Order: sequence, then structure tokens, then C-alpha cells
Amino acid sequence: MPGLIEYELAGMDVADVRFAISPLNELTLSLRTFRDPGRYPVHLPWLRRTERARSALDVPLLLALTNDDMWTPDFLNPRPHAPLTRIDDELAAVARVPVDRMLDDLRAVHPRLPEPLRGDPSARILDALREYWRTCFAPWWPRMRAVLQADVVHRGQVISAHGLAAMFGDLSDRVQLKDGVVRMRLISDARYRRATSGEGLTLVPTLFSRAATVPISPSEPPLIMYGTRGAGTLWQSEPRRSPGVLTDLLGATRAGLLTMLETPASTTELSGRLGVTPSAVNQHLRTLRAAGLLASARHGRSVLYLRSELGDALVTGSGLRSGGGLVPEPVPGEEPDQVVEVVTP
Repeated sequence: MPGLIEYELAGMDVADVRFAISPLNELTLSLRTFRDPGRYPVHLPWLRRTERARSALDVPLLLALTNDDMWTPDFLNPRPHAPLTRIDDELAAVARVPVDRMLDDLRAVHPRLPEPLRGDPSARILDALREYWRTCFAPWWPRMRAVLQADVVHRGQVISAHGLAAMFGDLSDRVQLKDGVVRMRLISDARYRRATSGEGLTLVPTLFSRAATVPISPSEPPLIMYGTRGAGTLWQSEPRRSPGVLTDLLGATRAGLLTMLETPASTTELSGRLGVTPSAVNQHLRTLRAAGLLASARHGRSVLYLRSELGDALVTGSGLRSGGGLVPEPVPGEEPDQVVEVVTP
């Protein structure tokens, strides 16, 4: 029988639902890309850029923190207690997890523990995660966080315009809010029902999951992690500041669009922010994309836009060369990437 997790909301109160971003969740869930890169093609550019750094890590232990079904232990996917939690605080919380509970969570993922996790693996796990964060995550975390924050803003707009049920329905086709109960269908056979009273339900966007997930154990605080919007544009560019001459070059509306699109946004969002009709925004976006200044990615019924590396170079002027052309800024030690449009199914 398919699994089903049910969270009873306290009187359909919006205050019972909150959003938060967890760097530890992202760090842990990203280990899935190690195990099966082909399932996460969006992140292949990042895997390529971090390949040398990853080779110096404790890879056997890190790989053991997930399994072939892409499960991760609950103690490494905690409910964040603030909208913008710090990685140091979350790792300090992991350090306080009792060894018995840690081993129970690991056995829920691996009925037979892999060699790197046997004995008391607490210190080894923390050391491996800290080094992984320092070398492979910290340089790119501001970019990742910007995409996650943009998703949270969008979800708040959906709640304001259409209500809680519409927001939950947009998280995943596995999630539904009906009669005050959030129901989530699972591939596994896990089943439980619990109230959110006194704890609330925390929704955590993630870049490293294609479907919504919940804790395996009903004793864990109510939590749903779901795939964020805009992941398809994540590695297309790095945000930079806009020069004053951009308006003279592109016109006020297109310059405003290009400057805003340091984080992913849809036509509807941009229309509201600029005070321009959606059809006019679409026309400008098509022109900017045709010129190679924007990348796009489909998310459900929406298309999200983000500056390409060429667009970043134009915004900052850093790509201007004496020969008159625009050249994307390369990653140190690499050849410049081509500017491409990424469209996810």
C-alpha cells in the first residue's frame, strides 16, 4: 500500500504554516547528486566545478549518508527554527544529537550500516560535512540562498492571492490540503497522521529534490521539503550590480527587467513589480532572451527568467573588451561556458 503522511492544521490558520531555509538540508540533500548525477542534470555544472574539491573529501562517508532510494537520515534534515538559519547553528545542533538516536536514523536509511558509519560516527560525520560545506558550498551559498528566498516570496504571494489550498497544491502533485488536513502521498509505505498544534508546519524549499519529502518518523516536528522554483536557472549566472548607463543602452523597461532578474521570476511577478502589462513584459523578455541576456526554465505552468552570464557581464560592464564584444566572466581555472537556455520538463 502506498505511503501517506497527514498533518492536521490547527483550524486552517495561516499562522500555523511557516517557511524557512535550511543550509544543512541543502548540504545533506545535495549528496544525492554524488550518488546519481544523471538524475540531477541541473546541477552538473556545479558538480564539474567542485570535482577537484570533492576528490579531497571523505567521499565514502558522505555517500553513506544517503541510499539508492535517495533517503537521508532525519537528524541531518532538521526543521529550521528561523527563516534564515545559519549552517554553524545547525551543525552545532547535530553535534548534540544522542548517538543512539543518530544510529537509529542511520539504520532507517541503511538496515545494514555501511562500514564508514559503524561504531560512533558522530565526529566523523560532522568533520566531513564541515569540510564539504567549506569547499563545495560556501562559495556558492549566496546564489543558492537567493533562489530559495525568491521561491518563499512567491509562495507568500500565492497564499495572499489564492489561499492556502492553492499554495499546497502548487508544491507538488503529491501534496493536497483538504478539510484542514495536509496529505502527502509517498512512494514508500510509511504512514502516520499527527496534529501540528503547538509546533506548526514548516515548509522548506530545496534545490536538491524533485519531489516533496517529509520525515520518516512521526516523532519528528511537522516538516515538508519541496523542490524550489528556479532551480533550472541556478548555475546560469552570478548576480552583479547594474551600471547607470544600462538605461541609455536598453531603455528603462528592459534595463529594469535585466537588473531585477538576478533571481528567478515569472512574467506575472515582473509585471506587478514594474507596473507594466504582462504582454509588454513578455515582449521585452523575448527580446532580451533572443539577445542571449536571459536564461529561462519552465516550472509547471510558469516560465522563470534569470540573467545569463552575458547579461551579468552587460549589467556590470565587466564583460566589455577593447574589441567591442561582450564576453562572460569565466570561473577561475575554467574556460568560459557557452550561454544556453535551460528548459526543464
